[in-house]
Amino acid sequence: MQYVAPIGVGLLYALVMSLIREPHRRRFNAVMVAGAGAAYLSGGGLGGWEFAFTAVLTYVAYRGLDSWTFIGVAWLLHTGWDIVHHIKGNPIIPFAHTSSLGCAICDPVIALWCFAGGRTPKELVAWVRRARERKGAVAGETGRAAEPDAGLSGA
Repeated sequence: MQYVAPIGVGLLYALVMSLIREPHRRRFNAVMVAGAGAAYLSGGGLGGWEFAFTAVLTYVAYRGLDSWTFIGVAWLLHTGWDIVHHIKGNPIIPFAHTSSLGCAICDPVIALWCFAGGRTPKELVAWVRRARERKGAVAGETGRAAEPDAGLSGA
């Protein structure tokens, strides 16, 4: 359950965030990931590196004010920081020893949603459908080009 629940949390996060209208949704998520970057500051498990990481993530989150891609990158950076903290034994929630592991599982789910443009579920389904249709159209075109031309075979 410790591996499945964080995936559900990431999906729930994306679903709840989808209720916010654009462009506020993107900007709100940039602020959220900036806050996540400071989550480990009070624990100080990595000393001065905590401040360096917070500064880097703050910059990437700032760029995310205008770009879902930067927000996704910021969540992946946070994932890496979660893994370091989990391995070092300095979890995000001091009394929950696997909390950083859970965060490291949850964050990539959020990042994938961000890389997909932070779309609502309805927009996401339409986006996937259009991508499949484009893929099918391209495959159909190459399929026709690969068929031998009966007029040139001399039969």
